[in-house]
Amino acid sequence: MSRIGSKPVAIPAGVKVSVAGAEVTVEGKQGKLVIPVPEGTEVAVDGSNVVVTRKNDNCKALHGLVRSLINNAVIGVMDGYKKELAIVGVGYKATLAGKKLTLNVGYSHAIDYMVPDGIKMTVTDGVKILIEGFDKQLVGEVAARIRRFKKPEPYKGKGIRYADEHVVIKPGKTNA
Repeated sequence: MSRIGSKPVAIPAGVKVSVAGAEVTVEGKQGKLVIPVPEGTEVAVDGSNVVVTRKNDNCKALHGLVRSLINNAVIGVMDGYKKELAIVGVGYKATLAGKKLTLNVGYSHAIDYMVPDGIKMTVTDGVKILIEGFDKQLVGEVAARIRRFKKPEPYKGKGIRYADEHVVIKPGKTNA
């Protein structure tokens, strides 16, 4: 039996969960998410809990996955998710104009990134980017894409990194 999949997901006040066929819809104050339910797993709303069961032992991994996706959706539509990026480097900066993020990170040209729908982005001091949204997967994907433009390099640590990320700095050449 899956330890994660067997735990029920509590539905807080203000969140509405409905099951229709092979889809679970979660609605809250932040927004609405639809989670597909794979074959072999069943989802039922039992009072103020969501219970995930599996039909047979062929889909053990999906049992816990579906439960985690539903739990992440409930947390997302209730409170939302956020990721913070830090830009490190002399002359490196970010500016936000409407839905367009412009990054100057050491290339000969500026990088423009269009912020997708469902994401709220703020830039503070030109070097801190806060990404907020109700879809955990989308928030993580946007943060990873922005970080991919200039990963932190190992000698000076310049680049775009997560705010809680620790970059190990390598020693440079020595003249012996």
